[in-house]
Amino acid sequence: MAGAGYMAAAVVLGVLLAWQPLMNAILARAIGSPWGATAVSIMVSWLAAMAMVLALGHGTMTRATLATVPWWVYLAGLVGAAFVGGAVVIAPVTGGLLFFACVIAGQLLGATLADHFGLFDLELRPISLARALGIALVLGGALLAQRG
Repeated sequence: MAGAGYMAAAVVLGVLLAWQPLMNAILARAIGSPWGATAVSIMVSWLAAMAMVLALGHGTMTRATLATVPWWVYLAGLVGAAFVGGAVVIAPVTGGLLFFACVIAGQLLGATLADHFGLFDLELRPISLARALGIALVLGGALLAQRG
């Protein structure tokens, strides 16, 4: 089953993602700046991405093809920087579990809105009672994590 391998890889990535803000917080304490830690983390990410491009190829990434993408697509890089920087500040205060419970709730809400309105070229998938209850359960889990 090919899907099982991808699912296992996604779980591993999830574990690593849960550890990223905690590792970056150690860096922030060492250098005295969450924003400096964010810059270092993103610089390392950029270097890793460039190594992957060099090793695995860049597809049809040219000035011409990059110019065909809507300008707002490039804001995804700002989202990444905001996440890394915000996580460095927030996760040490809330703890990893509560931080990621809230992040996941936000991701589910954002994904549901994207589905409902067909954002980013997605097929329309209207919000249903089951989907709304699923988000409510995750938000309830975040509240339980906060109390525990």
